[in-house]
Amino acid sequence: MVSLAIYNLKGGVGKTAAAVNLALLSARDGYRTIVWDLDPQGSSSFYLNVAASVKNESKKLFLNELDLADAVQPSPYENLAAIPADLSARQADLLFGEAKQSKKKIASLISSLKKNCDVLILDCPPGISLLHDNIFYAADWILMPNIPTTLSIRSHETVETYFKENDLDLDKIKCFFSMVDHRKNLHHEIMQEFYRDKTFFKSYIPYLSDVEKMGVHEAPLETFAHSSYAAQCYRDLWKEIRKTCL
Repeated sequence: MVSLAIYNLKGGVGKTAAAVNLALLSARDGYRTIVWDLDPQGSSSFYLNVAASVKNESKKLFLNELDLADAVQPSPYENLAAIPADLSARQADLLFGEAKQSKKKIASLISSLKKNCDVLILDCPPGISLLHDNIFYAADWILMPNIPTTLSIRSHETVETYFKENDLDLDKIKCFFSMVDHRKNLHHEIMQEFYRDKTFFKSYIPYLSDVEKMGVHEAPLETFAHSSYAAQCYRDLWKEIRKTCL
């Protein structure tokens, strides 16, 4: 099993859209794929039409009161399942802070999925906290979408500094540009500058209304806009990820 965490320090950079679209492409390539929604907003759960079946399910998973494998639910798509989030996921830092080996909790939980999962995608909330320390330790790869703007790139550099200062594996981080607006010269300039950094994939995700329409359709792009440029960009990105990470 390969675990891919879709993460950024900032919110609103396209993490959930990437998690859901890449997960469907993984499933269509024949990989048994699971999306674990770790964000209390539950956006990837919404896109995949799954909801927690037990009250405070996320909290119970973190407390080992419910086995992670038992929380896996099928999605409407072949080979693709999900572990939904609810608002109790917001308590992760508090619960992990009270646990022994608190930074290894997520790694311990996902070990139960290995027999029935080829690709695990973690849809992460923004920030840097004890939950994220868990994710950084457990995930095989940290995939970071970055809008090509000064503040977004600054957050990327902040995360790299955090990894260095906390002896985390910096080689886990791979980045891609997201919400790229071709009308903005600044976007082009920043992209060209950072493409020299081998941590960035060449493929990027454009800022287009088709991606936003995922909320209207409650579905990944491939299901309602297969021929769109945005869908092709996700396919190109997935090919790079598959070649590098799987």
